Amino acid sequence: MRLGALVSGGKDSIYALYKASKENEIICVLSMRSENPDSYMFHTPNIHLVELQAESMALPLVWGLTKGEKEKELNELKILIQKAIEEHKIEGIITGALHSQYQKERIERICDDLKLKMISPLWGMEQEQEMRELLKEGFSVILTKVAADGLDASWLGRIMTEKDIDALVQLHKQYKINIAGEGGEFESLVLDCPLFKKKLLIKKASVVMEDARTGAYLIQEANI
Repeated sequence: MRLGALVSGGKDSIYALYKASKENEIICVLSMRSENPDSYMFHTPNIHLVELQAESMALPLVWGLTKGEKEKELNELKILIQKAIEEHKIEGIITGALHSQYQKERIERICDDLKLKMISPLWGMEQEQEMRELLKEGFSVILTKVAADGLDASWLGRIMTEKDIDALVQLHKQYKINIAGEGGEFESLVLDCPLFKKKLLIKKASVVMEDARTGAYLIQEANI
């Protein structure tokens, strides 16, 4: 099928795109810029870097804008998907949801309305399995936001390793955090993966902490 991929820049959306690309034709990347840093639906840290990721994959990018108001942002997502249908004749949408029923149901409803197939290659995958699998597949991932007990500034901006996943497993046992960060415990950014022709290079960034366990890695300058 001709598919468009909803991409946030993070590991889940790009890993889902990668898995779907093995059996389908990826036509374009779709991404929403939300004005609300606490959006229910959309990833916000360093969302501007999706442009470089799309360029590295040699895929056209279709942008959408939203104020990030709960439920209203779904209408804006629908407009974005309609635009991708008109411009690129897509037949389906790829999402990176693992266990988020909230996200899956709402995107599925939009796809049904627009007569599109929804592809969710990661749906139901065990969280630790996903994290270890994408590293083995050659993904280079950093954390760009933390907001959970056990996480601090030391996690921000460094490339994830198997030892980091071991640590997340222990934090899950101790604090019940989601190992894959799907509960908002952290956000991520993919710097490189098998689909990228060139990896993202961070030239300028800063760490901004609200408190000991909450903060972001803000990237001001990057290229490929």
